[in-house]
Amino acid sequence: MQPEAPAADVEHGASSAPAPFWPGLNRRGAEWLGNFGALAAVLLFLAVVAASFWYLRQEEARREQEAVERDVEYAGQRLRLHMQERQELVMRLAREMADGEVRQTRWFHAHAESLMAQYPGLLALSWIDAQQRVLATQASPSVAAPRPWTDGQNLLRHAATGAGYAQARDSGQPVYAQPVTGGQEEPILQLHVPLVSHGQFAGDLLAEYSIDGLLRYDVPSDVLARYAGALLDGQGGRLLAGQSIPDRPALNADLPWAAKAIAYELPVAPVGAGLVLRAQAWRTSQSVLGGALFWLAAALSLLTVWVLLVNWRQMRRRQQAQAALQAETSFRRAIENSMMTGMRALDLQGRITYVNPAFCQMTGWSEGELVGCVEPFPYWPDEDRQALAARLREELAGAIAAPGFQMRVRRKNGSIFDARMYISPLIDGTGKHRGWIASITDITEPSRVRQQLAASNARFTNVLEALDASVSVAPMGSAELLYANRMYRLWFDGATSAGHLLLLEQAGTPENAAASPPGEAGDDELAGLPLASLAASQPERAEVYVEPLGKWLEVRSRYLHWVDGRLAQMVIATDITARRQAEELAAAQAERAQASSRLIAVGEMASSVAHELNQPLTAISNYCTGMIARVKDGGLGQSELLGALEKTARQAQRAGQVVQHIRGLVQRSAPRRSATQVAAIVEQTAELAEAELRRRQVRLERHVAADLPPVMADPILIEQVLLNLIKNGAESIDAAQREPARRRVELRVQAAEADGQPVVQFSVTDAGAGIAPEAFGRLYEVFFSTKREGLGIGLNLCRSIIESHQGRIQAENIYNEDRIAGCRFTFWLPA
Repeated sequence: MQPEAPAADVEHGASSAPAPFWPGLNRRGAEWLGNFGALAAVLLFLAVVAASFWYLRQEEARREQEAVERDVEYAGQRLRLHMQERQELVMRLAREMADGEVRQTRWFHAHAESLMAQYPGLLALSWIDAQQRVLATQASPSVAAPRPWTDGQNLLRHAATGAGYAQARDSGQPVYAQPVTGGQEEPILQLHVPLVSHGQFAGDLLAEYSIDGLLRYDVPSDVLARYAGALLDGQGGRLLAGQSIPDRPALNADLPWAAKAIAYELPVAPVGAGLVLRAQAWRTSQSVLGGALFWLAAALSLLTVWVLLVNWRQMRRRQQAQAALQAETSFRRAIENSMMTGMRALDLQGRITYVNPAFCQMTGWSEGELVGCVEPFPYWPDEDRQALAARLREELAGAIAAPGFQMRVRRKNGSIFDARMYISPLIDGTGKHRGWIASITDITEPSRVRQQLAASNARFTNVLEALDASVSVAPMGSAELLYANRMYRLWFDGATSAGHLLLLEQAGTPENAAASPPGEAGDDELAGLPLASLAASQPERAEVYVEPLGKWLEVRSRYLHWVDGRLAQMVIATDITARRQAEELAAAQAERAQASSRLIAVGEMASSVAHELNQPLTAISNYCTGMIARVKDGGLGQSELLGALEKTARQAQRAGQVVQHIRGLVQRSAPRRSATQVAAIVEQTAELAEAELRRRQVRLERHVAADLPPVMADPILIEQVLLNLIKNGAESIDAAQREPARRRVELRVQAAEADGQPVVQFSVTDAGAGIAPEAFGRLYEVFFSTKREGLGIGLNLCRSIIESHQGRIQAENIYNEDRIAGCRFTFWLPA
């Protein structure tokens, strides 16, 4: 690495910041300022022109808006005056009617006709009494009769008309209402004037106005000529009469300066029942963009801008060389200032001429404190000054170490850190040697990590060396031994891979230990194998006997990636000789205990077996005695003799089967597991337990499911478990003295599923006294029994037999409400 610095900076000790003023920069800045000033003037001119046009347009729109508001106020005043005048005439007629001056309908028609002739906007007058009966109605010829709010005689419950009638009756004041009309009907305005006679409500005088007539006759015609006038519904803004200027989309409608429609709305209050008078000015003025002056100013401005751009392009050609130089200088200085590596430059006399910001931040000394210094430098530790001074003299003499050297650096606050310095000659642009430049890197953290890794490696090595197990690692396809701990070297006499390969071979995971044949040493024998998944696989485990050591070893092996990326295999061998001896001793004791249990079971069933044998023997004796007597008498035929002999043979076979079953149960050899049918096991167990159950007057109910899968088991051991459970159930029933209907043991066999695998489930259920709740925790303990003469080894042996077949056994009480009604033992074997 040979970083460079500008020669002028190094020679004169200049800092990393640029000079405050350069003549080239001033000249260029003036040119740019002139260009930008002209452009700013043009833009300002365009802005002033645009602002002037916008202001004039806004002022014109404001004046038009004021004129519209003024005319609408005038028209609204005229409309209110005319409506109040008609209201007073209607109220005068109502008073005459209430005072009795108008008593007959013909007089009412005459007055109403006169009033309607005077005011064309008045459509109809109706006389309604206090019972909401329509006494008389006078309407103009253009109005349909009868009115939609009446059936000809009575006032209908019309929403607006009825509400206006009720409001006038309750308030005693005139009330305006605007009923909802259909699409073809003319919008009207109703005036309800109450008839009050001697302080009592006597009826209602209903006057109906044409809203269109109000607009035509009561709004000044000059206002309607200048504007689009209309009367709107004050509730929903619905157009009732008049006209409205539709919105016509334009290209500049969304622009801020686009002309908007000038309109004004005025409520007709206090009369009018929510009517709103609206006037919209017709569009007569042009938009801003329609003025010729605007386009002339825009064309002149664009011409000025084009001239400026042409001048600017010519000037930029002259500035290219200067800009390139400035960019290069700024880029190099930005690199120096942004580097995380400290840089320091010395002249040929050993004086510091340049330091970058990273060096200052690293040491804590500022640039002003370092530039111009000679040895001893401020960042040298006091105890290292002599060695660093000698190295500096070598550096100035040209004796530079290519890989750099490590040194200690003192910060301004007095703290010390480790650094590595690389030195190279400083050559300027003319090829002249100006001094030396050095790069300094803080290696405190890498040194600390390196020390921690070394300490961690030492601790890990100590742990492996202290293990009482052998640990070895060897690459795949090679006889090289990558690692072996102390126990491996002790067992296998050295650090060769022979013991490693021996363990793998005996563990059943042979390793290709042969070296590559000549000419194929560079071939990758594991090419194409999924090495990543192989290294992430689960470790393999095996127990082997190593003859040279005379030991039983538990060998565990797994694949891993070695530090150099090669796939290797690690083998851990643990001495389990003592454990295997203890297991063999425990197995022998268990075998003896099982034999003892079988002998005890046979002894307990001796009387029952004797009774079972006595029956066929007695039958044989009787058959023989009968045949002898018949032979002596000479009355025994050949067919009768053959029948008696067949019966005698069957009884002898039955006695032989009983003896054979007892012999198979007592004389046990090593366990022999084979695929066994469950039905055969149940049948043999039932025959063995038949005599004991008959003696205790207990019946056995068997329920064996069809198509059960075979189980891999020793049938004699499973028969022993079933026989023990059945015998225990019969004893519990006998001890509980159950009535004959409940003296039964149920044996049920069916297919099930446990722990996600198919199993065959056996359950033995009795109707005895059950198991005490406090005895469940000790049910399978050796020598624990709930029976007075029990030895306490039966259930323990049953659990040992079942678990040795990878099965499980459990017990539970059967309850009838809150009383124990029996017990159930359940165990399962894998199918």
